[in-house]
Amino acid sequence: MKEQKGCWIALGLLYAVAFSVLLVVAYTGNLPPQLAIIPNYDKPGHLIIYGIATYLGHRVLRWQRIGRFRLPLWVIAFGSFTLVEEGLQAFSPNRSFDGLDLVMSFLGVGLGYWLAERHLSRLR
Repeated sequence: MKEQKGCWIALGLLYAVAFSVLLVVAYTGNLPPQLAIIPNYDKPGHLIIYGIATYLGHRVLRWQRIGRFRLPLWVIAFGSFTLVEEGLQAFSPNRSFDGLDLVMSFLGVGLGYWLAERHLSRLR
């Protein structure tokens, strides 16, 4: 089981690097112009990108104890990050706040969490 957890950690770190690069590319206005061919490409993009991040993060951290409470720490932390990151877009010259993007991101977080929990429950 530890070998599998190491694999999930490696995948999570690799995805974190890719996610970070994507954020930098987006904030610097360097997204490929070909994406604009697809109408509203960013909406399913938010769902998929945030869903994968949540799935991998929850597979690594699972449920953590904080005092007397057992919480899905990654889901809470990443959901908070999502809210802050989307809000910061209002201050970027290359990004803009979009409530539907935020909704799609949170749907991705929820979907990633659900899929990870479903898979973890099958392993138990």
